[in-house]
Amino acid sequence: MSDFSEELIRPMTEDELGEPRVSSGTGMYFPWLQKHVESVVTGGKKEKDFAQTTSACLTFIQEALLKHQWQQAAEYMHSYLQILEDSDSHKRQAAPEIIWKLGSEILYYHPKSSMETFNTFADRMKNIGVMNYLKISLQHALYLLHHGMLEDASRNLSQAETWRYGEKSASQEVLINLIQAYKGLLQYYSWSKKKMELSELDEDDYAYNTASQNMLSHSWKTSINLCALIQIPGVWDPFVKSYVDMLEFYGDQDGAREVLTNYAYDEKFPSNPNAHVYLYDFLKREKAPRERLISVLKILYQIVPSHTLMLEFHRLLRKSEKEEHHKLGLEVLFGVLDFAGCTKNITAWKYLANWLRQTLMGRC
Repeated sequence: MSDFSEELIRPMTEDELGEPRVSSGTGMYFPWLQKHVESVVTGGKKEKDFAQTTSACLTFIQEALLKHQWQQAAEYMHSYLQILEDSDSHKRQAAPEIIWKLGSEILYYHPKSSMETFNTFADRMKNIGVMNYLKISLQHALYLLHHGMLEDASRNLSQAETWRYGEKSASQEVLINLIQAYKGLLQYYSWSKKKMELSELDEDDYAYNTASQNMLSHSWKTSINLCALIQIPGVWDPFVKSYVDMLEFYGDQDGAREVLTNYAYDEKFPSNPNAHVYLYDFLKREKAPRERLISVLKILYQIVPSHTLMLEFHRLLRKSEKEEHHKLGLEVLFGVLDFAGCTKNITAWKYLANWLRQTLMGRC
């Protein structure tokens, strides 16, 4: 593999010390860059202009990625790294994030890439683009999670959580909250495993009390990490579900209801069908009145008229004593059947047949 991440960290050889080389403000040296700067071919001619060379490299990389030509993309990345030396400060500052996105994509799919190579590249990019440190750390942690390396991911998030550079900006604060929330999600995973273990113990057993206290301590840390994020407007489904699960487990029904209600109805948050689904499922568990359930599903119907819960919504409306609900129930049913994916839904057609039968019998 033509591994550009190894090029970034390998020591210079004696032969290379005598070669022309391009240096970066980070203290790294790229002895191979000079050759690549002069070797990128555009239209059969050597292109010496710096900006045109990097632009050509970026185009070649994008084309290679679209065609899944990972080896070729990696080779072009060698040349593209010269963007770190661009005289345009705006391009130079934007370069680390572009290099990270392209490089991580290549290393993720390259058949000869390894975990060690990806980790080395990620660590190097964090130090090159300090302004992107938090974002890269979070994406690196997600990569580790994808490969089942939970402890490494948690350690990565803990390091990022304490990182600071200059005055904390609004964007940095959101990223820090997101990093803490993902750390909380990992803690929730551990808490869930402990909950399963607890369910297998006898409540009178001493081990049960010990495990229960351990869970309580663990949940307190987790809730702190999750709570800060879900108060910021956004779509935070897995974090909200995890937090509500813990609140319900410890009997805080009011707290869980408040979190879900705010998530579904707060106008600061973007429209999110799942928010209404979570609230509906919670209210069902609470055995809430039918009118309350209908009010929640009515909003979900306005957002996604073909949602799988619409047949359940139809049943609730049919059971209602209000005529307006009966009319809405028919409208909901037609809305489901109008959806291409539901035209062969046998249950929906049965509901329509029942409605027609009852209507005709009522007229006789």
